[in-house]
Amino acid sequence: MNAPRRLLEGQKALITGANSGIGKGIAYALAEAGASVAINYYGHEERAEEVVQDLKKLGADAFRFQADISKEEEVKALFETTLKNFGSLDIFVNNAGIQSDAPLDEMTLEQWNRVIGTNLTGAFLCSREAVRSFKKCCPLPRNTRALGNIVFISSVHDRIAWANHANYAASKGGIKLLMESLTQEMAPQGIRVNSVSPGAIRTPINRPAWETPEALSKLLTLIPYKRIGEVEDIGRVVAWLVSDEADYINGSTIYVDGGMTLYPAFAEGG
Repeated sequence: MNAPRRLLEGQKALITGANSGIGKGIAYALAEAGASVAINYYGHEERAEEVVQDLKKLGADAFRFQADISKEEEVKALFETTLKNFGSLDIFVNNAGIQSDAPLDEMTLEQWNRVIGTNLTGAFLCSREAVRSFKKCCPLPRNTRALGNIVFISSVHDRIAWANHANYAASKGGIKLLMESLTQEMAPQGIRVNSVSPGAIRTPINRPAWETPEALSKLLTLIPYKRIGEVEDIGRVVAWLVSDEADYINGSTIYVDGGMTLYPAFAEGG
C-alpha cells in the first residue's frame, strides 16, 4: 500500500465536532496528509482524547479543546488556544452540527434555536474567528498559497427539502449562502472558502438508517451508487480541497453523496 501523500505538510488545522463521525474522519485524513490538528469537542472527552492519541500515532501534533461553538466566548477561547499551541492557523473545518427532529407543528422553539444556534450561528462565530486568526498569522511564513482555508461541512439537505427536519434543513441552506457570501468577502484577501455536502454517511448519528439489512436496503434506494458513504470518503475530499492542488476552487460546494442529489426516484420517469 502506498504511503499517503503529504499535501498538507507543516500546516495547522482546527476541526469542530471532531471526536466522532465525519469530524473524526477528517481529522485522520488531515493528519495523514501532514497537518497538525486541533480537535474541538462538546461532550465525550474520552473520545476526543482517543482521537488525539490516534493522531499522535500518525506522527501529527494534536490536542483537544472543549467548547460549545454556539457561545461566542467559548469560540474565542478555542481559537486563542489553537494559536497559542500551534503558533498559526492554516485550515479551519466547520464540522460541528446537531439534529433535533420533529414535525413543524410539534417542534419547540428550544429545538429550533438549539439546531440553528449550533449549525448556523456556530458556523458564523467560528468562521469569523478563523478569518481573524488567518489575518493575525499573515506576517508568518506560509505553508500554502492561500492565506487560509475554510471548509463548511454541510449536507445534501442544503438543496434537498427534508420534512420533519425543518430546523436542520434551514441551517444547512443558510450555510450555503453564508459560505458563498463569505467567499465574496474573503477571496480578494487570499482566503479560500468552500463547502462539502455529504449524503448518507455511516456515522453514529444516523445509525438507525443503516445498522439493519432492512434499513440499509431502504436507504440505498436513495443512492444511485448503491453503497453508503464512509467517513473516509469525506476526509479525503476535505484534505484535497484545502491543499494547493485545489487552490483555484473557491465558493464551491462539493457533493459527496453517491448521486443522492440526482433524485434517483426519477431514474425511471418519476
